[in-house]
Amino acid sequence: MSAPASPPVVLLHALSLDGTMWDAQRTVLEAAGHSVLTPHQRGFGGVPLGHDAPSLDLVADDLARTLDAQGMDRVVLVGASMGGYTAMAFLRRHPGRTLALGLVSARATADTDAERDGRERFAAAMADRVRAPALIRSTAPRLVGATTRAGRPDVLRKVAALAGSAPTASLAWAQRAIAVRHDSVDVLRSANLPAVVITGGEDELTSGDDARTVADALPQGRLVTVPRAGHLPSLERPKAFQAALDDLLTRTREMTC
Repeated sequence: MSAPASPPVVLLHALSLDGTMWDAQRTVLEAAGHSVLTPHQRGFGGVPLGHDAPSLDLVADDLARTLDAQGMDRVVLVGASMGGYTAMAFLRRHPGRTLALGLVSARATADTDAERDGRERFAAAMADRVRAPALIRSTAPRLVGATTRAGRPDVLRKVAALAGSAPTASLAWAQRAIAVRHDSVDVLRSANLPAVVITGGEDELTSGDDARTVADALPQGRLVTVPRAGHLPSLERPKAFQAALDDLLTRTREMTC
């Protein structure tokens, strides 16, 4: 059976941002006939955080319930940074529901002890009313590349505004959830579906080697490096990002199941 001509697409946002980071992609995809979901993760975009312990497995289950409510069975799943980690958790916990996969600025491996410690320090700082805003202001610019910082002040302002408006409790919860995520190399190796791994050539948070590891783990993985972009290529270089996404959708339409 052929894949749907215009399969539904779900776009999962990065840490500190919300579903509006995908506005440009949503417009293009809907014009092409796709149903598009850009859900806010719990704690972001006005969605209540709740009282559960931090876990991306929980976020993946939230997504499954959202898809059920929308009557969506199998979808093209694209996640950026934290959204990529949620996508990998979704693959593990809800097999068979992903038609194709896009992972953006995300790693397949679990955090090292040092990385977990760094996330915990950030999370702990979110409880300090003085330190938290200063830390958010200082770290938000690293979400974009040097070219964007130098020449795209509109993008930098948008990223800084979204990061600055995110509830500190949600930022802390999400950092702790990411810190305890599973290593996903094995689940990616078993995901024999159209896949693209997109990385920014100026990403200061994940490396080209990280992206290559993800792409190599995926049986049908293709690596796309977006030049002059950092951790958020969909915002920094939307046309180049859309080209990579369009290629994934073409491969999805061509596949048989």
